[in-house]
Amino acid sequence: MTLARQAAMRDAYGEALLELGASNPKVVVLGADTTGSMKSGVFAVKFPARFFNVGIAEQNLMGMAAGFALAGKVPYAGTYAIFVPGKCVDQIRNNIAYPNLSVKIVCSHGGISVGPDGASHQQVEDLAIMRAIPRMSVIVPSDAVSTKAIVKAIADISGPFYVRLTRPSTPVVYEGGFEYRHGKATVVVDGSDVAIVACGIMVPEAIKAAASLKAKGVAAAVVDLHTIKPIDSETIVRFAQKCGRVVTAEEHNVMGGMGSAVAEVLGESRPTPMKRVGVMDTFGESGQTGELLKKYGLTSSNIEDAVALLMQTGR
Repeated sequence: MTLARQAAMRDAYGEALLELGASNPKVVVLGADTTGSMKSGVFAVKFPARFFNVGIAEQNLMGMAAGFALAGKVPYAGTYAIFVPGKCVDQIRNNIAYPNLSVKIVCSHGGISVGPDGASHQQVEDLAIMRAIPRMSVIVPSDAVSTKAIVKAIADISGPFYVRLTRPSTPVVYEGGFEYRHGKATVVVDGSDVAIVACGIMVPEAIKAAASLKAKGVAAAVVDLHTIKPIDSETIVRFAQKCGRVVTAEEHNVMGGMGSAVAEVLGESRPTPMKRVGVMDTFGESGQTGELLKKYGLTSSNIEDAVALLMQTGR
């Protein structure tokens, strides 16, 4: 599999909103003074009556989105991940998830790949926060193609969603297209020696690691666990049984994130030797994206190292 082309998830988000706006008159879009960066502002040009910029008021953003959902609309609300859920967990929990409203929260700038903005803007706790909220679905697309498909698909799925996007352009994984199935992972590469379960920008890193491992005689499977909640327990258990080893990779704190979710599944259904690649319970710092990913152990080489350790020690 080649990863030659790069594209921005934020651009795909804007494109998806435009298509949704044309096909579904119930779709409304809300932002918090970051609509230019989020690329959701393109919706305002074509559908100004259905676009609402609430300013730097993230709690109000969530409250208004809940109101639109109660009125029968399909609201897409978002800003940077450090602000939502960071500043408004109470509103998300009590105004959106508790009444099970169909609010689609789509946030960009997740993880340390935000880069020079530094620790204050590098969200590495959001997946843990959001997957702990009852009724909330949590999705982390791996590229622009899957982002567009996911954003469009969730308009027709009842209930609240949190979709986490990345700031920089990333390699395109699904050049041939992507079909979203709610609660089902996507097997990107098949293998029998180790299963690499990844999400977000770590999926292309997992693909690179699998290619390198193949050259060394190790058949690594790559599973894109884009939907962290509801989690695809069946696929996780099937590959754990098939491979006997599991490595998880995510751009998030290893505490409470996707790797923890996989460990929960395996702990209850199929105890399996595993390693987690992710941010090791620390804050980031200011730096260029590539430098930060390397420093904090979020590269294909780090995935390979985790696989090698499992292959050598079995634990």
